[in-house]
Amino acid sequence: MMQVEKIRQEFPELGERVYGKPLVYLDNAATSQRPLSVIRKWTEISEKYNANLHRAVHHIADLATAEYESTRDAVRDYLNAASRDEIIFTSGATAAINLVAFSFGEAFVRAGDEILVTEAEHHSDIVPWQMLCARKDATLKVLPVDDSGHLRTDLLPGLLTPRTKILCVAHISNVLGLINPVKEIVNICHSNNCVVLVDGAQGIVHQRVDVQNLGCDFYVFSGHKVYAAPGTGVLYGRRELLEQMPPYMGGGEMIGTVRWSGTTYAPLPQKFEAGTQNIAGTPTLRPALEMASQMREGGAEAELEQVKLFILNKLQSDPRIRLYGEPADPAEKIPLFSFSVEHSHHEDLALVLDKMGVAVRSGQMCAEPLMDRFGVTGMVRMSLAPYNTQAEAEYFFESLDRAVKMLVG
Repeated sequence: MMQVEKIRQEFPELGERVYGKPLVYLDNAATSQRPLSVIRKWTEISEKYNANLHRAVHHIADLATAEYESTRDAVRDYLNAASRDEIIFTSGATAAINLVAFSFGEAFVRAGDEILVTEAEHHSDIVPWQMLCARKDATLKVLPVDDSGHLRTDLLPGLLTPRTKILCVAHISNVLGLINPVKEIVNICHSNNCVVLVDGAQGIVHQRVDVQNLGCDFYVFSGHKVYAAPGTGVLYGRRELLEQMPPYMGGGEMIGTVRWSGTTYAPLPQKFEAGTQNIAGTPTLRPALEMASQMREGGAEAELEQVKLFILNKLQSDPRIRLYGEPADPAEKIPLFSFSVEHSHHEDLALVLDKMGVAVRSGQMCAEPLMDRFGVTGMVRMSLAPYNTQAEAEYFFESLDRAVKMLVG
């Protein structure tokens, strides 16, 4: 059992102080903290195995390549992908989505075709598809959410047509904290010959992800949200699709042969990994995912569930607060809460909380269309990881109450 206090000892930044007060870090949906195992792996490779990958025959390059490629195996196992060749390393979820938007678009999207996204998507799962539609003269369609934040899956069959090539959906909304019915969505889409991309930036942290069970065609996530180094990410893609898609970038390592008469491309996964990869960063995915597994399999997940229920009850019972993403069942919500307070600006609240040592997110959360949907310019978001405690949650509410009284009176 990996209990919370033991976990916290593995994350050095949690021991820092802000304005003389202990740091209460509640901005995990933006970037999680990194454990010592990740920091040590980064340092180990930077100090001992700093050599380019795949290219040289010398010992250090061989060690660096082994670290990188063994990480691919670890990610394949973690996602239960059918093959290691279906795991493409990127700089993050944004890069992975852009890769699919370009390469899938080049292979499969023509003028008059349709792309379907949900109303609750992050900008990174909206803008690349807008760019694709502009480039291909395709149409972007939107699956809306209801007033509680749930996707209107009842409308999905009516939105799908023979021209709908791909649907893009967050596994879990980074604003609403609601777990979307991805498997149901995949089944509906596949029965209409529509491919599905899942943005797993939050899902990889809070769910046991089995891509074969989900049935999705693409799954993307960023390392920095699941305890790994920044500038790391993963694209899972079904081999059948990846093999038909052209490379996103050209350069070293993605080639078969290069001649003036033309170039052939490397097989998967190198076909999509042009240039020098993140030599020290990508291997940190392995200890990061190991940490995520240890926390999930230990007692920390159960403790976090109790903290989540405490927070949900407090937010729902305070008449001053409007919560966005109201679960029909608490089990469908992760410990991520976006809210507004009557007569208080979201940024003012976040700034006052910061002076009390509490780190939260404020603003549009990279989801401006969703802000428009709910008629606000921004929200306050608190998001927890298994290293957050009941005491931190209680201190948050004490601090929030003080902040509201300071700002509103």
